Amino acid sequence: MKECGHVSLYIADFRSLVSRIGDWVERALIHHLRKGLASIILEQLASHPSRIDSLHDLMDVTLELDTRLFSALSLLSYRHEVFKEIQDFGGDNSVSLLHLFFGNMDLPHLCYHDSLEELWDEEEEPEEVETMMKVLPSDYHQYLDVLSKVKAEKLPPHHACDHHINMEGSPPPVGVIYSLSNQE
Repeated sequence: MKECGHVSLYIADFRSLVSRIGDWVERALIHHLRKGLASIILEQLASHPSRIDSLHDLMDVTLELDTRLFSALSLLSYRHEVFKEIQDFGGDNSVSLLHLFFGNMDLPHLCYHDSLEELWDEEEEPEEVETMMKVLPSDYHQYLDVLSKVKAEKLPPHHACDHHINMEGSPPPVGVIYSLSNQE
């Protein structure tokens, strides 16, 4: 007997099977119930904080985990549909930045770079770039501009779409205030 859909149907079938077979040791029933569960549910059961000693507890926890997993997967599916709609919104004259589309007319400075050389300013020393490329794993070479010392000291230009925060002489915004360390 194996779970092939919703856990609730599997547990209902398992309960009817248990009622028909009669007296079995509960440990054997727990073993066979676990054996038929999907691997994703088994992984969640393994990391469950409470100890599961009885067949009834195992069934309850399994149903709870399946419900959470099903709602999480449906939420991800919903987000995927919304993401598709956002992607389809961009036209031919748009640029994808963090999965959102902006028109080239509004932000003309955004463009894709064909090579790593274009990522660096003329102020950047090529030796520093080569050193960083040797030290960093190849998976992170696309993020070299983030690690650049020259670019780290400059703020990006202000855009019309940026939120303006007037800090000088104004009270801090209302919200949770966290204490800072001396360095911060």
